[in-house]
Amino acid sequence: MEKGELRVEWAEKQMPVILSLREDFNREKPFAGIRIAMCLHVTTETAVLARTLRMGGAEISLCGSNPLSTQDDVVNVLNKEHTAKVYAKRGVSEEEYYKNIEEALYIKPHIIMDDGGDLTAMLHKKWEEFGEYVIGGTEETTTGVNRLISIEKDKKLKIPVIAVNNAMTKHFFDNRYGTGQSTIDGILRATNILLAGKTFVVCGYGQCGRGLAARARGMGAKVTVVEVDAIKALEAAMDGYEVMPIKEAAKYGDIFVTVTGNTSVIRKEHFLLMKDGAILGNSGHFNVEIDIKGLEKISSSRRIIRENLEEFTLTDGKKLYLLAEGRLLNLACAEGHPASVMDMSFANQALVVEFLVKNAKELSPKVMDVPLEIDRGVAKRKLKSMGISIDEMTEEQKRYMGNWESGT
Repeated sequence: MEKGELRVEWAEKQMPVILSLREDFNREKPFAGIRIAMCLHVTTETAVLARTLRMGGAEISLCGSNPLSTQDDVVNVLNKEHTAKVYAKRGVSEEEYYKNIEEALYIKPHIIMDDGGDLTAMLHKKWEEFGEYVIGGTEETTTGVNRLISIEKDKKLKIPVIAVNNAMTKHFFDNRYGTGQSTIDGILRATNILLAGKTFVVCGYGQCGRGLAARARGMGAKVTVVEVDAIKALEAAMDGYEVMPIKEAAKYGDIFVTVTGNTSVIRKEHFLLMKDGAILGNSGHFNVEIDIKGLEKISSSRRIIRENLEEFTLTDGKKLYLLAEGRLLNLACAEGHPASVMDMSFANQALVVEFLVKNAKELSPKVMDVPLEIDRGVAKRKLKSMGISIDEMTEEQKRYMGNWESGT
């Protein structure tokens, strides 16, 4: 077997929930005659999802959702076994990236599955060409959900889209445990530095930031959190982290990682305050959180030190180090989330596609959450795969919980 096939096989062993769905789909063929266009990070876990949907009868096209997140050996596997028509390659230019997204739409999909919103945006920009058959879509990540909400507010959303990112079995586990571990993994692969004793600055304390801060602290780093939301900042302080503005944290940090989903979080004025040797990275979806153009303007030279690690020498002689061109480092420098976490996220994706196929005609064009019964069903399957059983409420307890008159 080739390397990619072995890697996908290993991922499948860590994804019992999606494999249990595969058995159901193989028997029931819920996607017979359905065409699905997917814009996801092309990883081993995505291959497991694509195989599962294909087993259910779907015809699939797949493009990458980030220029540096595609694993080329996985592309080879999917093309070789005819699971999907794949339009992706690691390291494509921006022009090639968007061309691949357009190529994925030529399948004339019934369902679109997005991660970051680029496929959805392309569909709406070229609706007359590709939109005739589309009945619904899904969105995997926070950035994409935010873009969808913006499209909906502008009254331009043409299809029902289910925000898989908002499922509890997605953002509580994928964002927190997945991003936390895989970001640390990416930093260590790219730099081979010791985290213990370092000052580690986390910009953003959403689920991704919470997970990253916890893992950095677990490695012995001194963690500082930067936030703009008062409630999240308060939570970070009560979780035991130092909290301060980025202009203050810039003076002390050894490692800076952005996980905000917003633009220009670390800017020129902050680079000028940083220590010689500071490392900069981003695990947000797009490469906009670190102002790279601002860094270039104050630099006299730049060079690649290691794979995915670029040195910028500032005009004052100070050196700063940028990971993965400012793109999401957990996928560019490492392999992305562990398969056992993606098991739940992609189980949600598969079940939501089934829900859309069955119910799209009754749904209006808006952004919706994953139905609670799907979310809880994924959790139950995951617990079963882990050999964990839980209690159920007794009839008395159910009556008590539903009776407002019961009191002291």
